[in-house]
Amino acid sequence: MFGRGRRGRRASYGRHPRPDCFRGRWERSPDDRILGGVAGGISKRLGIDVTLVRIAFAVLTVFGGCGLALYLGAWLLMPLQGHDESIGTRVLKDRQGMVLALAFLPALILLYVIGNALRIGPLTSAAWPLFLCAAGGVLLWRNVDSEEREWLRRAPVRVGMESGSSRRALLLRIVVGAALLVGGVAVLAVHHRHALPLERMVAGVAVLLAGVVVLFGPWWIRIARDLMAERQARVRAEERADMAARVHDSVLQTLALIQRASDDPHRIVQLARSQERELRAWLFDGEIPGAVGAEVTTLAAAVRAIAAEVEVAHRIVVDVVVVGDCPLDDRLRGLLDAAREATVNAAKWSGASSISLFAEVERDKVSVFVRDRGKGFELDDVAPDRRGIAQSIQARMLRNGGCAVIRSALGEGTEVELTAPRDGSR
Repeated sequence: MFGRGRRGRRASYGRHPRPDCFRGRWERSPDDRILGGVAGGISKRLGIDVTLVRIAFAVLTVFGGCGLALYLGAWLLMPLQGHDESIGTRVLKDRQGMVLALAFLPALILLYVIGNALRIGPLTSAAWPLFLCAAGGVLLWRNVDSEEREWLRRAPVRVGMESGSSRRALLLRIVVGAALLVGGVAVLAVHHRHALPLERMVAGVAVLLAGVVVLFGPWWIRIARDLMAERQARVRAEERADMAARVHDSVLQTLALIQRASDDPHRIVQLARSQERELRAWLFDGEIPGAVGAEVTTLAAAVRAIAAEVEVAHRIVVDVVVVGDCPLDDRLRGLLDAAREATVNAAKWSGASSISLFAEVERDKVSVFVRDRGKGFELDDVAPDRRGIAQSIQARMLRNGGCAVIRSALGEGTEVELTAPRDGSR
């Protein structure tokens, strides 16, 4: 009877349901994640607040030195929800990645040697976690898919947004940060009075820095996010302006020429074919239209090339004078693009029989003058939709660190002065 009772108890124990957290597989959360979704997956599995899981990883990183290594290890082993395999399965096939990860072993040995020689315990104890974090980071970056890699590139923006999204998370962060600050200050104060060992002093400094990061890190990240967004907006605006200038210098100029040559079918076909070749080279070969070719490497040669191009396209004489010479860089190429646009404008609208193109190279700057003795114009009378002067000349010179001065009078002609500093002059 006793035996049957034991067997009965064993049988009933064997049939006891397993806890929910041990059923199935652990998966990273695709929704509640800042980096890899490890904390979100653990919080869903254990039924606890995700903020507590993240704080636990942070505390283990600060005090035990292993929190980040554990996070990266879980990131490798836990598949993302909705995916069949984890990143770790791809890591096993990445032999080159493993070789790169093992390349951090000399750094591990060096940390051990320095820590033991100087008797710095925290440095020695942090050697293995640092090695695991570096190796895990390399393996992760090499084996994540393209979607998750793009997610990682936007991580600083999400961290800043996540940090201020919840009142409870904000309160918890303040409490934890204040506790770390108080603990760090207390350890340093005790060391000042009783001369504690170096290890405790280093630990106190680490705790103090961790408190500062917990309290002010999200604020710093938001500042970095705003600066990054502002820089990206400025870059996009400059790219749009540059593309608009390129289209104006090529397509719109050609359309204007076609309108003026409406009584010459052969000329129209010639212009259309030339523009087609230019656009195909831009779209498929990356050759920017209306720009000085990469094969032209000096300022004098570029100025002469612009004159020859305008003479052929517009059937007008361009007199060229170049004083001095220098190699071309990006700033000077922008200057020459603006000079080309000014020369084309003079050929199209001035009504003069010839144009003067003068370039001078000085020690600290380069100047280009485009002059004509045509009918001239008033800048205030230029229609707002005519953006050749505003975008292709003035705005382009500003983007390249130079300036443009336009002088014109009715019946007396026009002069365009373009100036740009040379590299190393500022």
